[in-house]
Amino acid sequence: MTRIAIEKRLQHLKKNRRNIINGLLWLAPSLIGMTIFYIIPYIQIVYYSLIDNPVQRNFVFLDNFIDLLGNHSFRTGATNTLVFSVIAVPLAVILSLLIALMLEARIPFKSYFRTFFLSPLMVPVASVVLIWQVLFHNSGAVNELTMALGFDRIDWMQSAYSPIVVIILFLWRNLGFFMILFMAALNNIPRELLETADVEGAGPFTKLFAIKMRYLSPTLLFVTILALINSFRIFREVHLLTGNIPYGRLYMIQHFMNNIFHNLNYQRLAAAAVVMTIIMVIIIAVLFVVENRFGRDVEE
Repeated sequence: MTRIAIEKRLQHLKKNRRNIINGLLWLAPSLIGMTIFYIIPYIQIVYYSLIDNPVQRNFVFLDNFIDLLGNHSFRTGATNTLVFSVIAVPLAVILSLLIALMLEARIPFKSYFRTFFLSPLMVPVASVVLIWQVLFHNSGAVNELTMALGFDRIDWMQSAYSPIVVIILFLWRNLGFFMILFMAALNNIPRELLETADVEGAGPFTKLFAIKMRYLSPTLLFVTILALINSFRIFREVHLLTGNIPYGRLYMIQHFMNNIFHNLNYQRLAAAAVVMTIIMVIIIAVLFVVENRFGRDVEE
């Protein structure tokens, strides 16, 4: 290697080192904030899940997790949350995609439909809950309608129909935002591919599954993760509708965590948080693997 080549190599290394230092300096505020407000607190949560209490701090290893998994309230909340997510998340993803595909077509009153589905985003949670209380109260508008049709009065929030009410609330709150994400992704699909498919005589279902769904796979993954996260946050609405101890099928994992927080049972709360984190990481990892295999040819 000549002297000139060595000098160029050293200059290139110095430039790379300078770029790395500059990048770290720009990232420093975010890294410091994430460390202080996320990483350190979560390490502390893991520590609390492995001790008997915050005062004596005796190491008990997995005893808190064994006690948690044997708790009836935890199993009820985890089961109800799982069932709700399994039903609500696919419904939200599929319906928002269908609405986006419908609005992509040339239909009358398209702007009105778009406004209708986006309007829930502007309504605060407390106002949404108030609307649902007016609709589904024991003396609410829905019962007045059902009684006018000859059916009996139903206490919706204290009956087997209560999960359906919450699922409708979840969909009403989230479909508009997910629809916008899908519409943006549909607009980014290369038009020449769709035009070529039309020339080749491909039908709408062929274009949907052979072209559109492949380009929509990253957005599909993103929307699914958002829907999953929001399904775990439905506790806010349920809590405002029913209080700390709702009807059995509406008792979510967040109710359990909220109640044991009030009881100052930090070690059980920390164990529940660690279990939830592990479950969420596994689910999201599986989704990433599926999306990577499904959309690899599009990215290449």
